[in-house]
Amino acid sequence: DKSQIWSSAFEPTYICEIKQKEGNTIMLRNKDFRLVMTLCILVFSKAFVPPNGRSLTFGKSRILLSTTDDDIFTVQILMSDTGGGHRASANAIRDALDVLHPGKFECDIVDIYTEYGPFFPINSYPAMYKIMAKYSFLWEYFYNFGETDFGLWLNEFLLDAFCFEPFKECLNRPSGSTNKRADVVVSVHPLCQDTPLKILANLDSDGKTRDLGARETPFVTVVTDLGGAHMTWFNKNVDKCFVPSDVLNEKAVSRGLKEDQIIQYGLPIRKGFWSNVESTSESSSKRSGLFGILNRKSEEAVSQLTEKENVRQHLGLETDLATVLVVGGGDGMGGIVDIAEALATALGKSSGVVSYQMVVVCGSNEEAKQSLSGKVYGAGVKVSIEGYVNNMDEWMNAADALVTKAGPGTIAEASICGLPCMLFAYLPGQEEGNVPYVEANGFGKYSSDPSVIAETVSSWLASPEKMESMQQAAQNASRPSATLDIAKDLAQIAFATRQD
Repeated sequence: DKSQIWSSAFEPTYICEIKQKEGNTIMLRNKDFRLVMTLCILVFSKAFVPPNGRSLTFGKSRILLSTTDDDIFTVQILMSDTGGGHRASANAIRDALDVLHPGKFECDIVDIYTEYGPFFPINSYPAMYKIMAKYSFLWEYFYNFGETDFGLWLNEFLLDAFCFEPFKECLNRPSGSTNKRADVVVSVHPLCQDTPLKILANLDSDGKTRDLGARETPFVTVVTDLGGAHMTWFNKNVDKCFVPSDVLNEKAVSRGLKEDQIIQYGLPIRKGFWSNVESTSESSSKRSGLFGILNRKSEEAVSQLTEKENVRQHLGLETDLATVLVVGGGDGMGGIVDIAEALATALGKSSGVVSYQMVVVCGSNEEAKQSLSGKVYGAGVKVSIEGYVNNMDEWMNAADALVTKAGPGTIAEASICGLPCMLFAYLPGQEEGNVPYVEANGFGKYSSDPSVIAETVSSWLASPEKMESMQQAAQNASRPSATLDIAKDLAQIAFATRQD
């Protein structure tokens, strides 16, 4: 590709052209030493790759890499903030595309119901979700009704009648920094299939029809549930449907999807849980030259610690204590106060010497955080109370066991960290299937009784053999490369849109 480079460090301004061919071969028509050095840093130092692939500031020089819309591939990701998992999955896909193809992809993540819903309650789904999650019988009723033939028909009818035009505005909007709509549309929510597919057919036919046969824009579903999923996730007219488990693979088939439409990798998860990532932003400990020299002393200081101990030290935890992590989800739901108190009591009376530590992540539940922070715990356990955290990968890597609600993302992340899971709550419907998923894979149990939870987790920690067996089972169930695998396929789908 041909680019122009301007340097503001010189008078008069020098202009040169570069042509990048295979590999990193660069042809320059400017002998200015400082520009040459800047270009060398741009090409050979991964530390200075511009995040958007278009500009770079180095010292007093600003380099602009001119691009056109044809240089950028755009992906619109449709979701709704009904729980934290949908946006987390969308962000993970965006991050993976950026790691695999730096500067080549721009993702437009949109809560289509909140931003484009025409009126209440369509534009208030996240608030309604919180109410129904608190009173789970409401969720169960609407979930089950939505899977009936009449419920499926009614949902499609209402969305087509009231949301077609507002949602059309969303799918037709310029994506990223380009002046055109997205090259690929991805759904990470069960209610973002039927109507968007018809809208794309309408847009691709210049408004002539809603017939799905007229659609040309690629459409992909990435299912973000694990052990169970609502029927609305599965539309046989999508190009590809990514599923995380055998159970959902079978459900996709039952909904009419063909085998060549279904791809099974795992759940898209946050970047901190990926493995074997070939990133342009390698950890500084692996860099050579100046960056390696600067970090050598700190590496030597922690060389005697295991990876888990090093993470614990970083988080301010004791490095040599068996650690239990109690998580109430981003919304802090699930009665974690009673559970944490029962578990702390069981662990605290083990001996007069501190033998365990428990970390409780309350999420946005400030009431729970304040209540637990004011408690006095037994001498045998050290307790740390946290609110909302954005480094859950570190907390999980520091733990030996996890107590959590049965959210799909949390379970997938825990399995990557090799954590036995004690599940204490689930939403009826799609999360209910996560309980047998964990139990059948041998890395957890379920109970809503705080005393049973405390007794179970205490017995795990007291048995090194049991812990080792469950940790191995968790890792066997993990799919750490799923996010990158999904992103690789999405990239290929996008690349195909530019081929003759």
